[in-house]
Amino acid sequence: MSAECDFVALHTGQKMPLIGLGTWKSERGQVKEAVKYALSVGYRHIDCAAAYSNEVEIGEAFQECLGPNKVIKREDLFVTSKLWNTKHHPEDVEPALRKTLGDLKLDYLDLYLMHWPHAFERGDNLFPKNPDNTMRYDYTDYKDTWKAMEKLVEKGLVKAIGLSNFNSRQIDDVLSVATVKPAVLQVECHPYLAQNELIAHCQKRGLVVTAYSPLGSPDRMWKHPDEPVLLEEPGIKKLAEKYSKSPAQIILSKSQLLDTGKQDD
Repeated sequence: MSAECDFVALHTGQKMPLIGLGTWKSERGQVKEAVKYALSVGYRHIDCAAAYSNEVEIGEAFQECLGPNKVIKREDLFVTSKLWNTKHHPEDVEPALRKTLGDLKLDYLDLYLMHWPHAFERGDNLFPKNPDNTMRYDYTDYKDTWKAMEKLVEKGLVKAIGLSNFNSRQIDDVLSVATVKPAVLQVECHPYLAQNELIAHCQKRGLVVTAYSPLGSPDRMWKHPDEPVLLEEPGIKKLAEKYSKSPAQIILSKSQLLDTGKQDD
């Protein structure tokens, strides 16, 4: 990958690299080396989340690779992280961010997303459950969470804030109260889940769409055995052969034409 990544401009004026390294499902003991390697070959967008439980190790990679006397300066890197569902209460938002910053060994984030619109029971258990194994939810309104996130921008702790896994109605709901507009929506997006209407909705409202799992996440735990595998789709394989590219390269190039940022599977 070229060190000079293509980028998309956010309404904040920031330049977000189009290709990013996603760290979901990156195991402890491996993610540090994966991030270091990605940075060495030109990645300048790293996507993180508190719920991935690996930000401490990613922070170790940043500490080794970033700095005034290093090849990569902090301002050259675009780092995204996400507020987890158990931290939606307005009182929990800033402490959650400060923990992420401490784990990542950073002074600020380029982008901080609300990971999901729904809130779980407050606490440090990522997936609080009832005795019958159903999730324990909290009644915090995501609009209240958003107003707390806006204060993070005011304090200079994050440069931009955004949403993840929100639908069109929920986006408009946030916009109705927003003083700081969301800059990005991150959602699953690939040829099997094109999200055309949602992308058009975001473009009309000035949000950039980031596609996660652009390769279809074939190893996801809930995949049905009979589901097709995106990387084995005949039409995509035919295009790959025609242009002497891999199926993954064909899929990612399509995402770039949609003017979205992407996180690699």
